[in-house]
Order: sequence, then C-alpha cells, then structure tokens
Amino acid sequence: QLQLVESGGGLVQPGGSLTLSCAASGFTLEYYAIGWFRQAPGKEREGVACIHGTGGGTDYADSVSGRFTISRDNAKYMTYLQMNSLKPEDTAVYYCNTKLALRDYWGQGTQVTVSS
Repeated sequence: QLQLVESGGGLVQPGGSLTLSCAASGFTLEYYAIGWFRQAPGKEREGVACIHGTGGGTDYADSVSGRFTISRDNAKYMTYLQMNSLKPEDTAVYYCNTKLALRDYWGQGTQVTVSS
C-alpha cells in the first residue's frame, strides 16, 4: 500500500530554518517525482517544490526559490525539504505528494509556523 508520511514541522522564528521529511513506502521512490505543497488557512493548496524521478531535476515556486532546497535519498525512501530564511508567510501545513497511474497520493501534512 502506497504511503507518504511527513515529519519535521514546528514553530520557528522568522529567519530560522527547518527541514521537513517525507517517508515513502509501497512504491519504488526513485522512479517517481515527489512534490512538496503547502496550504495556509483560508488559502488554496500551492506547489512549493518538486524533485523529478529519473535525473532528479528540481523546480521551485518563485516565493521559495533560493531559500528552500528539495532533495531525496532513494535508498532510504526519503525526500526532504530544507527551508531557510523562513518568513511568517511560509506558515502553512506542508504536504508531500506523488502521482502514480494518474492518481494523486498525499501525506497527512505537517504544520510549520513561523512567528516571533
């Protein structure tokens, strides 16, 4: 059974850093893209970063480019989102996502709160 489980969220001061983790199971991670999304209260879910399967190329939303880094460890079935220079507007629930056979799979989310 395919499963994604996020961890690593928490409360951090503006300018601080956090690393989110996404543990994958039930499929061969290296062949599939993994995306990180976020949803703030009252807002739509938005894409933050994506790492592709074969080749491992990355894409970032303009709002996080230069501050966030997505990476993966296929042997450990893990994907990471390193977040630096965090801003209050980064506050949201963060989700990891993959798509297999035209179906989207989501984790349960992890809360990130940026506040002094």
